[in-house]
Amino acid sequence: MASLNLLFIGDIIGKPGLDLVQTWLPSLIQKYKADLVIANGENASDGKGCTDKEGKILLDLGVHVITGGNHTWDKHQSQDYLKKEPRSLRPLNYPKGTYGNGYYIAETKKGKVAVINLQGRTFMAAIDCPFKTADWVLAKIKSETNMIFLDFHAEATAEKVSMINYLDGKISAMVGTHTHVQTSDERIFPNGTGYITDVGMTGPYESVIGMKTQAAVNRFLFQTPQKYETAEKDAHLCGIFFRIDTETGKTKELERIIFPDFVKKID
Repeated sequence: MASLNLLFIGDIIGKPGLDLVQTWLPSLIQKYKADLVIANGENASDGKGCTDKEGKILLDLGVHVITGGNHTWDKHQSQDYLKKEPRSLRPLNYPKGTYGNGYYIAETKKGKVAVINLQGRTFMAAIDCPFKTADWVLAKIKSETNMIFLDFHAEATAEKVSMINYLDGKISAMVGTHTHVQTSDERIFPNGTGYITDVGMTGPYESVIGMKTQAAVNRFLFQTPQKYETAEKDAHLCGIFFRIDTETGKTKELERIIFPDFVKKID
């Protein structure tokens, strides 16, 4: 029974995240014998967007598709990058006419894989319905491949869990991104779709989800804007591995990744 090995790297945060990916991604690709590598890069450019520079680094390392999210739009350079690089995605459910691609059909040695990027609406921008957009794109690509991967960039756990229940059996795997906190609920749903609520971030953990701690705390203390600066210390890589049956498109195995793991201290 032939299978495709898919490796996904969670939200890459600035230079600390990129440095970690440059150091460890080649060995992870080798370990998992990855046929397809996908990474969320919406924060790769110093915490905001993904420009030519970061995109080239990731693609040269062996990443096949870069997914995005709400911070994709935060730098005009990353917006320019979307216009010319079809492998760098933005959420598909932004209004019609928004530049950039929301899905990409990747060619692998094991066959075609559709990579879709959607964004949630709960506690986020009021954009088009991700559920109805999923219906539209699945109808469009179903004749090309039954191996389909979704990065659902969303804030609310309930919205992510609703989406996986809505799409179970219609796609191969779905990951949640955006909160930067890895969840431990990875599983295969009854109809064969692999899932995790949030993959977590690849970046500095001596921070508030990637941001320098004091500035983040001041936002809550004073309820005023603070300068965003990417933190630097205690970087970890978060990801997930899926083994997908090439004939049925169903997930057969999955493994959550965090490296290096956190050391639990006991006094």
